[in-house]
Amino acid sequence: MKIALIQTSLIWENPIENRSHLAQKITGFMEDVDLIVLPEMFSTGFTMNPKAVAETMNGETVLWLQHLAKAKNSAITGSLVIEENGKFYNRLVFVFPTGEIKTYDKKHLFSLAGENEFYAAGKEKLVLEYKGYKICPLICYDLRFPVFSRNVENYDVLLYVANWPKPRVNAWDILLKARSVENMCYTIGVNRIGKDHNHHEYIGHTQVIDFLGEYVLEPQEADAVFIVELNKAKLLQTRSKLAFLDDRDKFILQ
Repeated sequence: MKIALIQTSLIWENPIENRSHLAQKITGFMEDVDLIVLPEMFSTGFTMNPKAVAETMNGETVLWLQHLAKAKNSAITGSLVIEENGKFYNRLVFVFPTGEIKTYDKKHLFSLAGENEFYAAGKEKLVLEYKGYKICPLICYDLRFPVFSRNVENYDVLLYVANWPKPRVNAWDILLKARSVENMCYTIGVNRIGKDHNHHEYIGHTQVIDFLGEYVLEPQEADAVFIVELNKAKLLQTRSKLAFLDDRDKFILQ
């Protein structure tokens, strides 16, 4: 599976400008890919003002994602602010090339920034199937909670979209590697760059790590589209030879 990772700056609370900016990035590369990954809250930046920017699942940004997925014949994913039944969610939307949608609401809300005061937490883990791969998409702060992300479903890819700031980027690098090794899977982390309205600085470090903790794509800091290719046959061969997942602990998540 070939994946395009979009690492770029975001315009604060401006979905129109962000959609235009990201569309230029996506239409600017000619290589055919199977999946395009955008950062967390790609249409607004990491805002605690959901009332000002929230959309619905029938809103402009979700329709834009569906249009792009069909036009590029590629799945596309990232998170945005969604209002539903009177609540706001930091929702990852995974759009298939057909326009079909799967969603995941961020489980672990970033209390240090007050995210839990403005958004409702998700309850369900999502593992979806696409192009012969089982993918588990998660969002930013979820990275710090290994029990929730534990590979009990035999997924192949763990995918994090994020707005993870520069002062804690070392933790981002360490934890992405840890998730890869402990779950024997490919782990993808897509982060933003630039400064936001609250003067938080982001330096990216978008990266891809394989099932043994080796870099497929080393941490990057440029404003760019990075294209990587995953090898499921190699993943399965390694899991067969090193059957560490067979010794997983059984647990109940509450």
